[in-house]
Amino acid sequence: MLTKQPTQTQVSSVTIEYPRRASLVLRIAHRLSYAILRQGMNAIIALVDRGIPFTDARNFHISALLDLLAAPLVPIRGTRRRMVKFDKFRAEWVWHDGTADPDKRRDAAILYMHGGGLVSCGLNSHRRLVSRIAKASGVPVLNVDYRQLPKAHVTETLEDCVEAYGYLLQQGFSADHIILAGDSAGGGLSFRLAVEIRDRGLPMPAAIAAIAPWADYDSTRRSAHPNDRIYPMLSAAALGTPGRLGLARDGKLDPKWSAVNHDFTGLPPVLIQVGSTEVLRSDADHLAANCAAAGVPCRMQIWHRAIHVFQAGADLLPDARQAIGDIGAFTKSILSGTDVAATSRRGTAA
Repeated sequence: MLTKQPTQTQVSSVTIEYPRRASLVLRIAHRLSYAILRQGMNAIIALVDRGIPFTDARNFHISALLDLLAAPLVPIRGTRRRMVKFDKFRAEWVWHDGTADPDKRRDAAILYMHGGGLVSCGLNSHRRLVSRIAKASGVPVLNVDYRQLPKAHVTETLEDCVEAYGYLLQQGFSADHIILAGDSAGGGLSFRLAVEIRDRGLPMPAAIAAIAPWADYDSTRRSAHPNDRIYPMLSAAALGTPGRLGLARDGKLDPKWSAVNHDFTGLPPVLIQVGSTEVLRSDADHLAANCAAAGVPCRMQIWHRAIHVFQAGADLLPDARQAIGDIGAFTKSILSGTDVAATSRRGTAA
């Protein structure tokens, strides 16, 4: 039980935090998601395993419809936004009216990579969450609508993210005032982008903030994690499907595509938020272990019974509002140069 665990433990350069017990609303969402989402996902995976035609990689484009359906989701009140067009993708500036227009002041920025398993979601689906992060941090966010399967391989997705980072540098944002952030697939991309930036000799960003990062495209380790049997929303098999059907070349996944398989030496401070029963706890644990091995300061927050990317439910979940507040506080502490460990763990977001 969470109440028997310390609220914080220290392992090498990694601080493990247990911010709070799940709220009643989150506990209800946890139960409902198992009854509805997990069972439906298992049925889809069964069809895939049986080779049902409509489940092959050619039909990943159906998942892209999710972002169109999410168009009615509006950002929080007081949000400003502006589209930025690149040659092969687009992005969107999102900032709060209490923050300076990023075209007029270039003090700091968050580069955000959305989730969606590399096959779905986009600017529409994540605009409200991103607008909350922008307000909580007081920093404009560039939300990247990177190319996805089946139109682009993850290697091309990574190139889009590198180009978006280069755009910020070209616009005059200092690297030590840029935070890489993302959720799920985007959380994994945040780490992989940081490694790529380092390996290309580009100026390193100030920090990484990752929500439930999907950072291993091979589900072998996740399948062995005890959370695979108890997590209510996604299974290791479900998370392995994009890799098997879309990423693999000649039936093989190149280990270097996954952030967990890289050395993290030289990476900036990290914040990871993940649910205690989440199957992606395996990915988070491995990322934190990589940070420890490289001496990278890392805070890993383990949120009691939190569902996948629960932060998106901030309209209903007090836990989500607190978590977004923590991301904002982490960002402010990094940009102000204060001790990362001193960042408030009790922040709230509107």
